Amino acid sequence: MKHTFDDVLNKAKEYISNEQSLKLITDAYLLARDRHEGQFRKSKDPYIQHPIEVAYILAELQTSPQTIAVGFLHDVLEDTAETKESLTAKFGEDIVSMVDGVTKIGKLKYMTKEKALVRSHQKILLAMAKDIRVVLVKLVDRVHNMRTLDYLPRDKQIRIAQETLDLYVPLAHRIGMYRIKAELEDTAFRYLEPETYETVSNEIKEQREVREEDIKKMSDAIKKELDSHDVKNYEIKGRLKNIYSIVKKMQTKQLRINEIYDLMALRILVPTVEACYQVLGLVHGAWSPIPKRFKDYIATPKPNLYQSLHTTVVGVNGKVYEIQIRTFEMDAVAEYGVAAHWAYKESRQGFTTEKAQMEVSSKLKWYRDLLEYVELDAESDEDPLSNITEDIFSANVYVFTPKGDPLDFPQGSTPLDFAYRIHTEVGDKTVGAIVNGKIVPLSYKLQTGDVIEIKTSKQSQGPNKSWLKLAKTRHARHKITSFLNKKQRDNFIKQGIESWERVAKEEKYNGPKLDDSLIESKFSKYKIDTVDDFYYEIGKNNISPKAAMNILSGNLDQKTTDEILMQTINEKKTNLTRQTSALGVVVEGLDNAKIKLASCCFPLYGDEIVGYITKGRGIVVHRANCPNISEQEMQRTIPLSWDTADNNHTYEIILTISSFNRNNIIAEIINVLNSMKVYIKAISSKEINGGTDILTDVRVAIQDTKTLTNVIVNLQKISDIYEIKRGTR
Repeated sequence: MKHTFDDVLNKAKEYISNEQSLKLITDAYLLARDRHEGQFRKSKDPYIQHPIEVAYILAELQTSPQTIAVGFLHDVLEDTAETKESLTAKFGEDIVSMVDGVTKIGKLKYMTKEKALVRSHQKILLAMAKDIRVVLVKLVDRVHNMRTLDYLPRDKQIRIAQETLDLYVPLAHRIGMYRIKAELEDTAFRYLEPETYETVSNEIKEQREVREEDIKKMSDAIKKELDSHDVKNYEIKGRLKNIYSIVKKMQTKQLRINEIYDLMALRILVPTVEACYQVLGLVHGAWSPIPKRFKDYIATPKPNLYQSLHTTVVGVNGKVYEIQIRTFEMDAVAEYGVAAHWAYKESRQGFTTEKAQMEVSSKLKWYRDLLEYVELDAESDEDPLSNITEDIFSANVYVFTPKGDPLDFPQGSTPLDFAYRIHTEVGDKTVGAIVNGKIVPLSYKLQTGDVIEIKTSKQSQGPNKSWLKLAKTRHARHKITSFLNKKQRDNFIKQGIESWERVAKEEKYNGPKLDDSLIESKFSKYKIDTVDDFYYEIGKNNISPKAAMNILSGNLDQKTTDEILMQTINEKKTNLTRQTSALGVVVEGLDNAKIKLASCCFPLYGDEIVGYITKGRGIVVHRANCPNISEQEMQRTIPLSWDTADNNHTYEIILTISSFNRNNIIAEIINVLNSMKVYIKAISSKEINGGTDILTDVRVAIQDTKTLTNVIVNLQKISDIYEIKRGTR
């Protein structure tokens, strides 16, 4: 069913009466309608139909007038000529900030590789930290896009469906939006595995009539039991498990569909928490509960706000039933998560975005952690979000501190993950762990319901390398790595001091006294700016004390200094060490080399490469046939190779494409590159030969020479392209 603006307005009027608020919604619709005029979706519908549907769902969720307005406006900055400045003048910074946030999430370049997915998660987390409503709008936007996926080509259906499962379903789960999560899962699954979806769907239909009859009998029996004990104002309803979760359960537990007891569950809703436990007692009194199938999520809520009592009993006619017992308010939160908790109420005075954010953070422990991490990020050069992405999107083990505070972790987490979540110093000083009153090894895997106590000691030597294998969360591994790096650096500095003082005594050094300003003036081109840096490099044998003394005394000119550097490097070529840089380049016999890729020839994995030793800037990687390295300069080069075990990088190159000048040829080039999932960083073109031809430079990020060959082959299929060269500067 397609909705109209009047449908949205009427739905909003069910809980919004303020005329200014309703005018805001109307103004947002009118602007979106005008800006999207003449635009159509793949379904042939006018484009404005999509914002209307998004706004309607947001009104169903009883979100604020501002959020509904964003539902109408969420595509105007990306898909129309409307500017941020103009939109701000009309609707204010709060609304435009949300629109801009939704736009940025929409521009995420999704790839199935884990690292790309993590980056996407991080960007979404940043948007959430700024304003969680942004993600709410984006989820609703995705819901409607999934509802209209039929109109897209098969390859796009698969890509968008997989992206939905990988990125948006975990997000809906983390903010407790079960209904949206279930719809996204089932729709995505229908496009990814249509045959399995159809098979299971038909099996459910076959089972449904029998199950519904059983549910009605059990429901009537429960009603009779509750009425006989004078329970008031309750409601009983059935719940059908969504198809995707049924398939996952069949796969993980190797069950047939008729063996899944909670295919349909009974849900009993009551007004108060006290009534929940009263009803539980009545149910257990009337029917035998199955051992180990009772869960109390009221006393210990899930991190996404979910609260309910779960039990499984042998009911009418000896059949097994799963029963959920919760309050009406808990049921709303279970269905709609943050949106239910954050439902807009006009009666609330002084309502602001900041207050709403803090209200959500007070309920969602992981969201409070997120806000704290982002505050840390503002004060740090590192990216703390990379350390909690896994924690937030993969958490499904719930444990407790000795005080009873719940914490959530990914499966496989250990006491070390728990210790570092409490505090870095607790983690660094950990010497043991007690779980449920018993001493356990640090390799123990946390289980839901565990009560964890960490034993610390001031005399602890701190983490060792084996801890990196024990810790599961990125946050804990990051803290352990930081400690080990600092400890290693301190050791090298100590060795450097000893080496320097010994040689200085032997050589009777009488040069200037070492301080940071002196070191910076003499060694900054080697990335050595402090006395500690100086000792560190000596301790690692990257600089010899004698060479350092000559430089400090001013006894060497630049040429001689470079010769010493060359000599040091040549001597180390005989060393058996093998270092792989962060760029996937292997440097034989040289430790801690500073390496960068040449910006003139754009070396790519698979090219023959050499390393050119620069004056004070480390080693620059060139293609072996780079025209910028002359015969005379070859003496300053060292052999390099690519690490065949580490081909997970992308490299920037330029393709220079010569073609005849005709309409849409640039668009065809872009379409080919996008279809091959090649990331375009920049593109520019100019007319040549009096305007009859076009020369197009495309800067792309690409993985290796094999991929490059495939790209060139596909580009050559475009008519009117007559030459493709790999560009240099």
